Amino acid sequence: MAYSGNKGLTRILKATQYSAQGIKAAFVHEEAFRQEVLLSIILLPLAFWLGDTGLEIAFLIASIILLLIVEILNSAIEAVVDRIGMEHHELCGRAKDMGSAAVMFALLNLAVVWLLVLFY
Repeated sequence: MAYSGNKGLTRILKATQYSAQGIKAAFVHEEAFRQEVLLSIILLPLAFWLGDTGLEIAFLIASIILLLIVEILNSAIEAVVDRIGMEHHELCGRAKDMGSAAVMFALLNLAVVWLLVLFY
């Protein structure tokens, strides 16, 4: 069966549009994402100011971007679980808890990277 979707530049433009919609949805509907965006607005300029080398700056920025990625994935998991049903189910709770744990590890990663780059 042949692929009937968009191809080439149209596919890239559509994918970019969908990504922008996802970022907007996360910003509008997720308080944690808004808080992390605010943190990013503060930390991104600091990364350029405090990093001594390109590699240090890259690590500082990568830790920020990783946090945003993990938060969006966690929000997506929560949205899908909530869509399935609001009644309590052990697997739904486990999925949400695991997503939350992933965000915690991303925050821990950010803190460790920043502390090591700035103080080691």
